Amino acid sequence: MKKLIILLAFTSACAAQTASQADTPEAAAWKKRAETITIVRDDWGVAHIYGKTDADVVFGLMYAQAEDDFNRVETNFINSQGRLAEAEGEKEIWRDLRMKLFIDPADLKAKYNDSPAWLKALMDSWAGGLNFYLATHPNVKPRVITKFEPWMALSFSEGSIGGDIERVNLNQLEAFYGGQPPTKTAWREEQELLAPPKEPTGSNGVAVAGMNTASGKAMLLINPHTSFFFREEAHMVSEEGLNAYGALTWGQFFIYQGFNDKAGWMHTSSSVDNIDEYLETITKKADGTYTYKVGTEEKPLVAKKIVVPYKSSTGMAQREFTTYRTHRGPIVRQADGKWISIRLMEEPMKALIQSYNRTKARTLDEYKKVMDIHTNSSNNTLYANAAGDIAYFHSNFIPKRDDSFDWTKPVDGSNPKTEWNGVLSFDESPNVVNPKNGWVYNSNNYPFSAAGPGNSRKQSAFRKYVHAGTENPRGVHAIRALTGKKGLTLDTLITDVAFDSFQPEFEIQIPLLLKAHAAAPASNPLKAKTAPAIAVLNDWDYRWSATSVPQSVAIFYGEDLWTRVQADARKANVSVYEYMKSKATPQQRLESLAAAMDKLAADFGKWQTPWGDINRFQRNDGAIVQKFDDSKPSTPVMFPSARYGSLASFGARAYPGTKKWYGTSGNSFVAVVEFGPRVRAKAVTAGGESGHPGSKHFNDEAERYAAGKLRGVYFYRDQLKGHSEREYHPGQ
Repeated sequence: MKKLIILLAFTSACAAQTASQADTPEAAAWKKRAETITIVRDDWGVAHIYGKTDADVVFGLMYAQAEDDFNRVETNFINSQGRLAEAEGEKEIWRDLRMKLFIDPADLKAKYNDSPAWLKALMDSWAGGLNFYLATHPNVKPRVITKFEPWMALSFSEGSIGGDIERVNLNQLEAFYGGQPPTKTAWREEQELLAPPKEPTGSNGVAVAGMNTASGKAMLLINPHTSFFFREEAHMVSEEGLNAYGALTWGQFFIYQGFNDKAGWMHTSSSVDNIDEYLETITKKADGTYTYKVGTEEKPLVAKKIVVPYKSSTGMAQREFTTYRTHRGPIVRQADGKWISIRLMEEPMKALIQSYNRTKARTLDEYKKVMDIHTNSSNNTLYANAAGDIAYFHSNFIPKRDDSFDWTKPVDGSNPKTEWNGVLSFDESPNVVNPKNGWVYNSNNYPFSAAGPGNSRKQSAFRKYVHAGTENPRGVHAIRALTGKKGLTLDTLITDVAFDSFQPEFEIQIPLLLKAHAAAPASNPLKAKTAPAIAVLNDWDYRWSATSVPQSVAIFYGEDLWTRVQADARKANVSVYEYMKSKATPQQRLESLAAAMDKLAADFGKWQTPWGDINRFQRNDGAIVQKFDDSKPSTPVMFPSARYGSLASFGARAYPGTKKWYGTSGNSFVAVVEFGPRVRAKAVTAGGESGHPGSKHFNDEAERYAAGKLRGVYFYRDQLKGHSEREYHPGQ
């Protein structure tokens, strides 16, 4: 009875708190709006939001996102506003300062006021949905943002996992504004070279025309490679023409990678050269102010005080910085006695407009019109639609610059010829629309193989700064998987492309190892030691599977050889891939294979360990950075790192206290879509849709994810019949 009284008292207190919040005119308006919005949770926990207006749907979407993982929603906007140190302490001061160099609340408030009425309405609803969630969930305690304001939506408007601002080096920023030498010591650089190679980042996208599909309809593969749980699936439907499904970044109100009833879009990170650094010629005046030179003119360097609050052991503290900015952008570092400014795209309102409007573009012309805003800066796009069009769109923001300069290095800011002169037009970029071969792809490689040999744009036809990247093993694989492929279905787009198990880089590296072993003299003790593993690799087809022993040997061998030679590759100014191919010695190869066998035996009892016993998916809690534990349940994952050309990506490694490798990035959302009079789609998300360990949807997709078995997407309301767990209004 005592427990019941306490429970009733606690419930009454919560209800009273909620009631007091709901009594305000603002909360009453939220509640009235919520009654017009319907959220349907399907049997995978995906939220389908229905409303009369787009703004209604945004309100419901944000409420649903907060239900699923408020912590990730808030954290993204804490970070985007440069307020992470308020939650996580002094160690995040420099990250916050970096954001505050570009994100100014006063400026964003002014941009909010200048926004078109329809965008203001969406931002108002964005804030309203989140605040209504907090008002109806008094037990949820925000770490920093206790009330969301509409202008805040402009602080994170593009959707990428690593935005342009993050290209600014934190160590160099600290050295400049902290008055200390860079903290990255030679010792630390050496440790980085000795560490296992980092997982390749980015994504895969493929669009296939009807000439290559069994149905005669265009299809799209959506396969972002991000850190896990960075996005969730959702469906947004209004009576104003909004009908978009796909993956959205926590806290944002637009589908970032997905499709509507007529068209789909997939973004892949681009290595386009569209961020520039300038060597500034600075003069300090008698009054303590500074100027910088442009041609014959001395321009005033704008000084600005920035305060960075941070959490300390005794409460909130703060550090104050005097920062400097030219007309191009902020000063972010110095080198050889020169201050260096950085210039990048700073158009949050336009970026938000483009991000949202593309979700409603249903034709190729409509999509290209949205692209005329030129603010999708860090991404390429793969596109397909119901009319049968397919396209590769290169990075949508490329400043027009004087091609005589090397823009990969800081340029002379005093030379007026280094100014930007608008942006490259659609025709000045290496876009590919409806190529004769009937497919396009991108795997974060360069754009000049987007439609394969003979159908792609020629690199010589474009300015050299249009793209700074090269081909990569995934690109080699994609071309092989798509060339000559006819009669594709949604299922074969999954099995024969998205999850094709071939690894082309091993087709290069393993024969070199076999050759090194064959040429080694019998007197070399490594010849006998490695012979059993050589025999296994000799019969291997370079394909991954959960039961494969040669996959385990090859991965451990590749990781060891990569670590062994990467310092020499850097000195030789060649890629590690090229160095492994042409410079690694036969003895280094044998040493790496022996080390791989020893490591496998030490960690797993024998070197003949199947790949699935090593490579695991585990989700233990809702923390943004979780801890892994070999004693807890985990799921074997058949696909590996993308480093060796696997299109499916699972970036895994061992962690302190573990022998098994656990993934934290790679395939995060996979979808295949067929466009016609009626859309057909399948999808899977890493783990599940909810961030709450107590939810059935916290990890209910783990086995499907690990095995590449996508589930059906319920795009139409009639498809939800028999597949709906709950239908409700926000606040219920």
